[in-house]
Amino acid sequence: MCVDRAAIAERAREILSVVPPGVTVVAAAKTRTPDEIRVALTAGIRAVGENYVQEAEAAQAALGRSVAQWHLIGHLQRNKAKAAVRLFDLIQTIDSERLGDAVDGASRAIGRITPVLVEVNSAREAQKSGAVPEDIADLVRALDRLEAIRVVGLMTLGPAASDPEALRSAFRETRRLFEALREAPCLRAKMEVLSMGMSDSYRVAIEEGSTMVRIGTTLFGPRQVRSAGQEVET
Repeated sequence: MCVDRAAIAERAREILSVVPPGVTVVAAAKTRTPDEIRVALTAGIRAVGENYVQEAEAAQAALGRSVAQWHLIGHLQRNKAKAAVRLFDLIQTIDSERLGDAVDGASRAIGRITPVLVEVNSAREAQKSGAVPEDIADLVRALDRLEAIRVVGLMTLGPAASDPEALRSAFRETRRLFEALREAPCLRAKMEVLSMGMSDSYRVAIEEGSTMVRIGTTLFGPRQVRSAGQEVET
C-alpha cells in the first residue's frame, strides 16, 4: 500500500492546531501500518490507540515501545489480559468486574498498576460493549477495590449516527457520570480522563467536555482493505 506521508502529516498538524490545550489526541490506528503511525508521531501525535493486541504487538515491534503512549481502544478479551497489561499504558475498555479482575490479576503478576477507563454504553445498544449508564457507579466502586488497576476516567462511543449532533446527549450524559464520580467520597479512583469523540464527532465531544479524542480516518485517510485481490477504500 502506498502511504501518503505528506497528507497524514498535514492532517495531524491541522488536528493538533484545532484541538484545545488539555485535550489528548489518540491516533486510532486500527489496520494502519507502522509507517503510517510513524508519520503521525513525527507530526506531533503522542498517543496511539489500537483495537487489537496483535496489531499493537506488530506496531511496537516495528516502532518501539517508547515512541508513544499506547492505548487499547477496542474490546479486550479476558484471555488477552496478560498481553494487554504488557503492551498498553492505558486500557480504555473495561466494561465488567470479570474483565477488571483479569486485568488486575495480570497486572499483579508483573508488578504494575494499570490505569484503566470504564467503558460506558451511553447508547444503550445491545450489540455494543460497555456498561449501561445506570451500572457505571457500581462498576467503578467494584473496580476501585482491586489492587493493581486504577480507574482514571470514562470512555464512550455513543450511538451510531451520521449527524454528530445526534451524539451530543450521549456525551453529555457520560460527562455527568464522570463529574458525579469525580466528586464521590471514599473512592481511590481519580477521574481525570473523559475519552469521547472520534473522527466525525470529536468537535461535539470536546464541546461536551471530552479530554481525549480518538481520531482515525480524519488523521490517516480512508482505510485500504483488500477485496478479491484489490485494494478498496472504506
